[in-house]
Amino acid sequence: QVQPVESGGGLVQTGGSLRISCADSESRFSDYVVGWFRQAPGKERDSVAAIRWNTGDARYADSVQGRFAISRDNARNAVHLEMASLKPEDTAVYYCAARVGSVLTRNEEMYSYWGQGTQVIVSS
Repeated sequence: QVQPVESGGGLVQTGGSLRISCADSESRFSDYVVGWFRQAPGKERDSVAAIRWNTGDARYADSVQGRFAISRDNARNAVHLEMASLKPEDTAVYYCAARVGSVLTRNEEMYSYWGQGTQVIVSS
């Protein structure tokens, strides 16, 4: 099993860009689907994007389509989330999660392995 660990969060101005990453130092994401979720203060956790490691197929929430890009990094056994044109409403704790199998889903209930989260703050 994998143990996702997020990195790369921080403070960025509106309109800026930021990359956050999810990695596992001991296992590989092969045969997993990896998703990014976020939880803003006082709100429920929402799906952002997901990627099927073996094929690279990805899905995005409507709110980030065209601004965010999820990708896999074979050399680092990591999944990156490139965020551009950031808005204050993107401020949240971003969580990486993984599930075994090939079903490309953004349903958080189908993910078994979760990281601790990384904070992203977009200042206005």
